[in-house]
Amino acid sequence: MTAPLYDLLIKNVRVVRPHGNVVHEGDIAVKDGKFARVAPGITVSLAKQVQDGRGLLAFPGVVDAHMHSGIYSPLAEDAVTESKAAAMGGVTSSLNYFRTGQYYLNKGGPYADFYPEVLELSKGRFHVDYGYHLAPMDSTHIEEIPMLIAKHGVPSFKIFMFYGSHGLHGASDAQRQFLMIGDDQRYDFAHFEFIMRGIQAARENMPEKAHQISLSLHCETAEIMTAYTKLVEKDKSLSGLAAYSASRPQHSEGLAVFIASYLANETALPNINLLHLSSRKAVQAALMMADVFPHIDFRREVTIGHLMLDISSPAAELAKVNPPIRPRADVEYLWEALLAGELDWVVSDHACCRHETKVPKHYFGNIWMAKSGFGGTEYLLPSLVSEGTRRGMGYNHMARVTSWTPAQRFGLNRKGDIAEGFDADLALVDPAKTWTIHAKDSPSTQGYTPFEGLELSARVEATYLRGEQVYASDRGVIGQPRGEYLFRPTA
Repeated sequence: MTAPLYDLLIKNVRVVRPHGNVVHEGDIAVKDGKFARVAPGITVSLAKQVQDGRGLLAFPGVVDAHMHSGIYSPLAEDAVTESKAAAMGGVTSSLNYFRTGQYYLNKGGPYADFYPEVLELSKGRFHVDYGYHLAPMDSTHIEEIPMLIAKHGVPSFKIFMFYGSHGLHGASDAQRQFLMIGDDQRYDFAHFEFIMRGIQAARENMPEKAHQISLSLHCETAEIMTAYTKLVEKDKSLSGLAAYSASRPQHSEGLAVFIASYLANETALPNINLLHLSSRKAVQAALMMADVFPHIDFRREVTIGHLMLDISSPAAELAKVNPPIRPRADVEYLWEALLAGELDWVVSDHACCRHETKVPKHYFGNIWMAKSGFGGTEYLLPSLVSEGTRRGMGYNHMARVTSWTPAQRFGLNRKGDIAEGFDADLALVDPAKTWTIHAKDSPSTQGYTPFEGLELSARVEATYLRGEQVYASDRGVIGQPRGEYLFRPTA
């Protein structure tokens, strides 16, 4: 008797690939953690294990390219619980922004010492595959860029443009202490320029990897925000999310996009990612810069929070995030840009901030004292399918912006598509399953969600990581952590 040809056969699904505009009915066969065949009518006797896909949509596993595991809780804890939340949402690849300084590991120093500790704390704890983007916080980190790419497989880097003179949660006069950089260091436009030059030098010395070495920027302007925060705090007509949005105005984003783009042109760095654009002015600035500098490959990101929430959200300070949740007019513009193909990928910007950390009881109702950031990776795909379908967004387009495009940009060459030879990462989605978001149903330790009470019309029913089921809607997360470190670019 011959051995079965496949390890797993999922019958009767509607396959959503990131290319084209058609969803195909068929079966998916898996061998050794890879997609081995995608076709209708695959014979069940060829597989060791057969599962009925019940006509569900089969999306490529989501690449959540913007997460923050370990920012407010120890990394060893977040790696477990927040990757469970990711699996619940159909995420199979978690890329986390990380840096030295306060929060995260709460230490400075060279990445040669810092990053191996990050990897050790992560090992064996993630329920999905995982990787990191790193931020050069001082000049010594720029010198380490080639080492981080070659030795540790980190080809993506970040600049937080507002950190030089504005804090994570609001105005701050103690940024050197916060960033844990020396008195001889400055986190300013000149530093950003030198980061860009360092990354471009690495690209030129590593031509085989250059197309997947990139720089991401959080685009807000510290000086604008500091001045407007003082004005808004005195304006008693504004409160909550409306006040926080006004304190970090939309033109602050737009101006930062202009500065980042000009520096990219000046340094000849072509791979630029503009993160979590939250407003009409930010997106319009990004599109203008793409016209001015057509030789720069700008990619534009949006978060599911900025697509689903506005300043009227009853979540109030629980929805505080940087850049802020915006008025409804900005939300509608973001959807228009996404549907027009002007935004390249959708992410969660997941940063688990537990309730007691987010806003202490005696500060309830005070937007200025709340911490910035919240989780939401578990709602990324179902929210996009729910709201996107209502707005006429095609499933293939959804797969492009949640899987294919971020995978290609960030060097995940075996992720992002349901095709032979790719990692068998899947999210099976019921596009007609109505349910209501409740934080108590999430494995995240956050304990609340700004999405509380939102009714969705699509749900992730099952998630598969390299051919193994890691989540089922009726059982939760399955098995022990089996996520692998993503040394990028992957083969």
